Amino acid sequence: MDENPSFPVFPMHFRGILLLAGMYTLAWSAIIRLVGSSLMEWLADGNAVIESLPVNYYGGLGILVGLMIFFSAFYPISWVYLIIAGITGKIILAIWFGLDFVSVLGWNKRTAFMLIFNEILWLIPLIAVFLRALQVKNYLLDQGEMTD
Repeated sequence: MDENPSFPVFPMHFRGILLLAGMYTLAWSAIIRLVGSSLMEWLADGNAVIESLPVNYYGGLGILVGLMIFFSAFYPISWVYLIIAGITGKIILAIWFGLDFVSVLGWNKRTAFMLIFNEILWLIPLIAVFLRALQVKNYLLDQGEMTD
């Protein structure tokens, strides 16, 4: 009977998921920050838009979240808490967009795309990557090959 469990592997495509999610979040957030008012008019799909929407703050937070997710790809096992910070940031962005922006812009296919495909859908692969990184980190800590 083997007393050592099999070594959990952190595959390279999980790093690619982190890089892609970080770049995607960073790009959309930069677009929101740079051309936020025009994008909000397009998202409103004909509804009245209040100019007081905090697009600069939302875009700035999104850039920060995108950078956290992107940088976590370089050392995903050591920086596992950076991954969870990025997941938390994506959840905060989704709640913020859902409560603050959708109430003003209205619920339509454009705002649904923005909320579902840019924030919520990315949570599934990010959580899977986080769980695998945590599994590998815990295994290495148990084996004494890594210090916390």
